Amino acid sequence: MTLFIGIVSQKGGVGKSTLARLIAREYALAGWNVKIADLDIQQGTSFSWQARRLQHAVEPVVAVERFGTVGQAVKAATGYDLIILDGPPHATMGTLQIAEVSTLVVLPTGLALDDLEPTILLAHELTRKGIPAQKIVVAFCRVGDSEGELAEASAYVRQAGYRSLANVLPEKTGFRRASDEGRAPTETRFPSLNGRAEAIAQEIAELMQASSNREAA
Repeated sequence: MTLFIGIVSQKGGVGKSTLARLIAREYALAGWNVKIADLDIQQGTSFSWQARRLQHAVEPVVAVERFGTVGQAVKAATGYDLIILDGPPHATMGTLQIAEVSTLVVLPTGLALDDLEPTILLAHELTRKGIPAQKIVVAFCRVGDSEGELAEASAYVRQAGYRSLANVLPEKTGFRRASDEGRAPTETRFPSLNGRAEAIAQEIAELMQASSNREAA
């Protein structure tokens, strides 16, 4: 059976595609047959990243395909262990469909209220439409060095009724340079950065397993 992870956001530039690549690379490295379904038909950010990855002959190979609808992506899931649904940069009607088919729904966000408020509004909209809150997790991306700001953002998410990943993806030049070469955040030239990204992937994998167990119960 194919599993789905949905990565959705209410606005662009919060690290959505970066997380999709991170998760896909780590599962592929573990031997899973993985595909990123790039649902941003206008920009195709993950699709372009894959082209750079192929150009630089980076292993493991991560399949990426562009789809106009969630339904098309689901139909093309046969033969894959995991499909990562990389949603468009703004919430659409398809966002709910992504959440409905996904075992885990990840909402990336920055720490500023300009990012947090639309993220929580999206989470509320999904839960109003029947998506369980325990299926949703907020991921802090492009984070600075302020522990106080991170603590405030974590409290904001918690008070809204949702959980956030304990590990965060910092704003670092090394991650951007890796992306320019078609690499995931765990494939930078800096072991410390790779370790931080690996921690996020591991945490998401554990949440996926827990959510899968709940669905099977």
